[in-house]
Amino acid sequence: MERKACFPPVADDEIRILILGSLPGEESLRRGQYYGHPQNRFWELVGTAIGTPLRPLPYADRLQVLLRHRIGLWDVIAHAARAGSLDSAIRDAAPNDLSALVTSLPKLRAVAFNGRKAGQEGRKLLAGAASDVALIDLPSSSPAYAAMPLAEKKERWAAIADHL
Repeated sequence: MERKACFPPVADDEIRILILGSLPGEESLRRGQYYGHPQNRFWELVGTAIGTPLRPLPYADRLQVLLRHRIGLWDVIAHAARAGSLDSAIRDAAPNDLSALVTSLPKLRAVAFNGRKAGQEGRKLLAGAASDVALIDLPSSSPAYAAMPLAEKKERWAAIADHL
């Protein structure tokens, strides 16, 4: 089974909220972009929360808008074996050093987990390291998670704006 690796973090010293996914899917890896699958709702959900349409922008501009809004991105898993894109297929995962990143961000107020797997793994990795930072579980933006209507996802994702 092929090993897949995450992208470098998108963060700077002004970050107030860090959004963590699990591990990029096939299409994201192919494109070299966070949330690169056209059916992934991430850019729409975050754009709605910050009041800025992100989907129409070129990828590099999306990242700059996130940074201007003091939002960072990364993944809880550094690399893992996985066939396809589903989190349930992740095997032999090696974690990212979330504690080191979180403690290096002086203005960080919250860490938001995009999906169940990110939340499960991320909370374990941050246990004791993020005592003064809010931890927020968000419904997955993945097209594979269709159990929740988009309107409800938008409502839940709006919580990130409270920490900016």
